[in-house]
Amino acid sequence: MMNPYLQVAIGGAIGSVARLGLYRAMPAQGFPLATFAVNVAGSLAMGLMAALLARQGGAWAPLLLTGILGGFTTFSAFSLDALTLWERGQGAMAAIYVGGTVLLSLAAVFVGMAVGRGIFA
Repeated sequence: MMNPYLQVAIGGAIGSVARLGLYRAMPAQGFPLATFAVNVAGSLAMGLMAALLARQGGAWAPLLLTGILGGFTTFSAFSLDALTLWERGQGAMAAIYVGGTVLLSLAAVFVGMAVGRGIFA
């Protein structure tokens, strides 16, 4: 089995490059859509992977969860985007962004876990 620190390093590189690709494909135009999409999609993938790893064992959790998904999702960028919207005087947009991201990400983890449990049962 690969060293977990190496798994995180490799996975982080993969996730970060995937996030950059999405940012380039979805440039921000008033609303940080790429960050929003990354956090929701990453949460869905987190639920699916958590369900799979619970059934298969967690040997690949450092690569998949901490590495790839940790590098892909962007809550630090999310926080900066929310603050930037607020500082630009777009308080309503900031609230929609924060509330939407948190609620949809939680829902996506729930759905991912349910689907994953169904698939990997």
